[in-house]
Amino acid sequence: MAQLKTTETQIRPVPADEPAARQAAPTQPPPAAERPAAPEKRRAPVKRVIVGLVLLVALGFGGHAGWHWWTVGRYLVSTDDAYVQAEITVLAAKVSGYLTEVRVDNNQRVKAGDVIARIDDGDYRLALESARDKVATQRSTVARIGRQEEAAKAAVAQAEAQIASARAEQVRTAADFERQQRLAQADFASRAKFDEARAGRDQSAAAVKSAEAALLQAQANVAVTAAQRVEAERLVTELETQVRKAERDIAFTEIHAPFDGVIGNKAVETGSYVQTGQRLAALVPMSSVRIDANFKETQLARMRPGQPVHVSIDAFPEHDFTGRVVSMAPASGSVFSLLPADNATGNFTKIVQRVPVRIEIPADVAARGLLRPGLSVEVSVDTRGERDAVTHSTAAAEPAGPAG
Repeated sequence: MAQLKTTETQIRPVPADEPAARQAAPTQPPPAAERPAAPEKRRAPVKRVIVGLVLLVALGFGGHAGWHWWTVGRYLVSTDDAYVQAEITVLAAKVSGYLTEVRVDNNQRVKAGDVIARIDDGDYRLALESARDKVATQRSTVARIGRQEEAAKAAVAQAEAQIASARAEQVRTAADFERQQRLAQADFASRAKFDEARAGRDQSAAAVKSAEAALLQAQANVAVTAAQRVEAERLVTELETQVRKAERDIAFTEIHAPFDGVIGNKAVETGSYVQTGQRLAALVPMSSVRIDANFKETQLARMRPGQPVHVSIDAFPEHDFTGRVVSMAPASGSVFSLLPADNATGNFTKIVQRVPVRIEIPADVAARGLLRPGLSVEVSVDTRGERDAVTHSTAAAEPAGPAG
């Protein structure tokens, strides 16, 4: 019954004078659920502005990225298979001996001509003195042979004079023989005188032949002594070469730095005995480092020497710089490997080959001394060429494109 009364009360028609009574009554605030949504209507325009700005920024970034790819990115060829390299020189001993001094340590900078180490040179100085003494002795021999040559020439002159004397005696004895022969035929001379004249004639003829033979012997002696002198002089030259070799051996007891660089991998200390060719240390030329990048064969189509290269160093990400392509290897790296691949037999799986590309580092960058051989770098070659790269030099500093 109570529920029915309540229902009747709710559906009871409102009297005509009730609105006036409601107007006279104080206004009560409506429930929160029935309040108008005015603040939400005010926030709607702000949301639309923010969304519009986000869309504009996204379109701007997208447009810039697209323009960058179209003008720069599609020309860049990149790889992270690249490393800093240098012509590292291994310092080795040219002569054997005990090290009396090692003047460098690992990681020490040296200049060209600086002494790296010294080897005991006592034995080599003795060898030098012995070589010089042999040269002096041989020069005395040359002088002696020269005097012998002069004596041989004098003997030649003496033999020539003896020939002239023998020939004069031959003429006299021949004339005496003819005279005695005529006298003997006329029986005016004795037989003994005739025989004596004939013997004198024969003796003079033999004396001429003997003098001529003596001349030939003297001339031969001159030739022999001349040959001995030439031989002795050449031996002097040979001994002088030994002297120079001994001097070089002494010079090699000091190991000098061939160029400016940094010492590394030192393997000896003072007092160590070193053999010929034994490694002492390594010298790294920090000012002439380079980059060897191994690009895929599919990335080489537009790559040419002289093209600019953007280089990013893993160890120093804040030190980016621009290098230059110098050359490309004549073959892929696998060709020069210790065991080259042979695909003539068996199953075959095609593998993309890599070709080393040498990249030049600017001299001012190398002079900083930050780059060490073996460091990893990332390189991006601008294949547009030098002319277009100058126009877009700032854009080329942003690496993009396929990564190797």
